[in-house]
Amino acid sequence: MSSFSPHRSGPPSGRFLQMLRAEWVRFRSARGRVLAVAASVLVTVSLGLLIAGGAHSACVTGTGEGPCPPPLVGPDGTAVRDKYYFVHQPLKGNGSITARVSDMTGQIRLPDVVPGVRNVKEGVVPWAKAGLLVRQSLKQGSPYAAVMLTGDHGVRMQYDYVHDVPGGPHNGPQWLRLTRSGDTITGYESDDGKTWTEIGTAELTGLPETVEIGPFATSPGALWDMAQAFAQTTATFDRIELRGANGSWRHDDVGVVLESDGRTPHHPGGVVESGDKLIVTGGGDIGPATVEGGLRADLMLIGGAVGLIPLLVAAVTFVTAEHRRRPTRPGPPAEPHQGEPHRGEPHPARLLAARAAVVGVVAFVAGLVSSGGVVPAGLAMLRANRNPVQPITPGTELRMIVGYAALTAAAAVLALGLAALVKRAVVAVGLAVVLVVVPYLLATAGLAPWLLMITPAAGFAITQSVPTFAHVDVGPSLLAGYHPLPPWAGLAVACGYAAFILGSAMAASRRKVPHAVHAD
Repeated sequence: MSSFSPHRSGPPSGRFLQMLRAEWVRFRSARGRVLAVAASVLVTVSLGLLIAGGAHSACVTGTGEGPCPPPLVGPDGTAVRDKYYFVHQPLKGNGSITARVSDMTGQIRLPDVVPGVRNVKEGVVPWAKAGLLVRQSLKQGSPYAAVMLTGDHGVRMQYDYVHDVPGGPHNGPQWLRLTRSGDTITGYESDDGKTWTEIGTAELTGLPETVEIGPFATSPGALWDMAQAFAQTTATFDRIELRGANGSWRHDDVGVVLESDGRTPHHPGGVVESGDKLIVTGGGDIGPATVEGGLRADLMLIGGAVGLIPLLVAAVTFVTAEHRRRPTRPGPPAEPHQGEPHRGEPHPARLLAARAAVVGVVAFVAGLVSSGGVVPAGLAMLRANRNPVQPITPGTELRMIVGYAALTAAAAVLALGLAALVKRAVVAVGLAVVLVVVPYLLATAGLAPWLLMITPAAGFAITQSVPTFAHVDVGPSLLAGYHPLPPWAGLAVACGYAAFILGSAMAASRRKVPHAVHAD
């Protein structure tokens, strides 16, 4: 029971601080709650380090099997994919290229119906790409801008891997145009080659005087069972017009890898020149490498949901344990306000606010210790084991660490509010787990990821170390890095739930004592 003295007086802020001190003493005096906080830290850190220690990557290259190379990075440091077939000419100074994409087909490998017999069908994946490209050089990861027709997302202009500007919907053969004026690249589209619509512009700072320009084709793999299978696309380009370049076409399968024999290209692209047509076939992708770019830092917090459970229990029992042992006062209740606190006792709503503050701070510190330990230590272990690791900036790592602590605090306050509303520990813990932990576990397994938009589990978005890019398809699983909400939006959902439930509990406590006279 709270050790609040009925004879203390002073300003409201001083009395609230007295309540805070009293509730802090009561929280830490219960060995079970202290052990629950320690267990939360231990579970989160142990699971994260177990994942980091057990991760060992190997790649087959032209020199045989060995450690995987470090991720390829783009101009802003993001891990990227840069594989495509490119038919190009050097463009010196300003100029442009115009062409019509008259046809776009492809092949997709689906799950084998007969074991060992490849199941390949005609078609293109949604983000298959065929269009016009200008880039600084053929070096992978270098700046570029492109206007393209996609498999299922219409016309787009994309540049420097992470930027995507939508154009119009695809409705038959499309005319595309790219112009260069200094460092400014502008993309256009047209249905008839006469009326042109600007899609967008890209500033590629530091472009050299001579760049490479021409048509390209590529296609990411087909997604099934949270894995990728081979896919490629073939596009026919005609009505090609160049301004500022008039050389012969050069052919490059940019980023192609070799089989283990060191000589045979793995899934090579190609081009067929037929009159004024170029029929270009390619596979791969130009864009962010959300999965292929290495192991992600947020995997170190994959055990965070399980680690929250002991904290939720501690927050619930902070309310329900005191409620169970509150003694029944002798004598008839005071008239005319039955159920009101006796003179000198703190108001239940303010007492609940003090308990929420204590639980929130304790949970925040526990979450900070957990994430602040497991994220840098786990990343160090991954690198020590020679795993490719997704690039992460200090700002992103700090946001993950502090954000997970904030999520932990919000979840604990939510559990405390539920306990104050339902007055039953088992029910309150069950509700908290169902709202916070279960949606996360389901999303990890690739089930019902939409729950991460409408439940407090949305707060786990704050831990994502790689953004969910709209122009990259990934499996609907947290293991694949999928989050339906941006980091801060997800945390805002969790905090909104906590504030609403705590506010409801405080309002309910006020309704029980409508006219009480209090010393605080």
